[in-house]
Amino acid sequence: MDDKQVAPASHETAEPGYQARNRRSDVTLMTTSPRIVRIWRQVRRQKQVLIGGAIILVVVFAAIFANLITTNDPTLIDPRFRMRSPNAYYFFGTDSQGRDVFARVVFGARLSLEIGFLTSFLTLVFGTVIGLIAGYYKRVDSVIMRITDAMMAFPGIILAIAIMAVRGASVANVIFALTIVAIPRVVRLVRSLVIGLRESLFVESAIASGCTSVRVVGWHVLPNTISPLIVQMSFIFAEAVLAEATLSFLGAGAPPEIPSWGNMLADSQRIMNIAPWTMFFPAAALALTVLGLNLLGDGLRDMLDPRLRRR
Repeated sequence: MDDKQVAPASHETAEPGYQARNRRSDVTLMTTSPRIVRIWRQVRRQKQVLIGGAIILVVVFAAIFANLITTNDPTLIDPRFRMRSPNAYYFFGTDSQGRDVFARVVFGARLSLEIGFLTSFLTLVFGTVIGLIAGYYKRVDSVIMRITDAMMAFPGIILAIAIMAVRGASVANVIFALTIVAIPRVVRLVRSLVIGLRESLFVESAIASGCTSVRVVGWHVLPNTISPLIVQMSFIFAEAVLAEATLSFLGAGAPPEIPSWGNMLADSQRIMNIAPWTMFFPAAALALTVLGLNLLGDGLRDMLDPRLRRR
């Protein structure tokens, strides 16, 4: 009898789980790639997100690499070079004390982003927790809301100035004051969202299945508030940057020796007619940063809202 040639066993027959693993990986690629593509298409359609994100990326890059971008110390005082106009060495000129305006603008971006991020983050954390408690537990709702109403009765900048007057001028106190001012907004937003979700079917089903109130709030209610909170965080970020500059301009913010856009604008008041660049460049940096954050927030709101996305 002739010997029959036996074909070598393929990977599919040699490894029974190979096809199953291959199928799972294909399914993962098919489900993951369209999702990424869909998100990118949504971002690409939102021109505000692209423009705002580009502006903020430039500001963040300048703040992170401030030591590499600048060659001069932003706090170095040299009376020999007072009020020099922009040139090849001093790109943005010098101020009334001979300090490099370009270095101070770049390092001021670092301070503004630090205060804006910490203020928005702390506001988001504490405001969300208080709002969840106020919206889900009816017994404490009226007490919390009366406190927030009393805080919102004062103009935000006036309340921040009062807090700074009590605590003193420092970066930490600026973050504390702006966080206290912004918390009531987040509390009211989260409370309104929780009240709408509290009577929904999936929350009632979770309660009927024996879930504790903490688990219901943390696992079923909180995830449904993330999208509005992300949008709100971008607006609080922008307002914190602007409020910090306002406090520093009024002398109630960061100490004068710290490079800050508000301090630079305050120093330029006396020499604005003689050296307009000392006012123009920090004001332009502040305006561009706030514009980028607002554009980013508007674009995220349109992208995350299903009704606006359908339009």
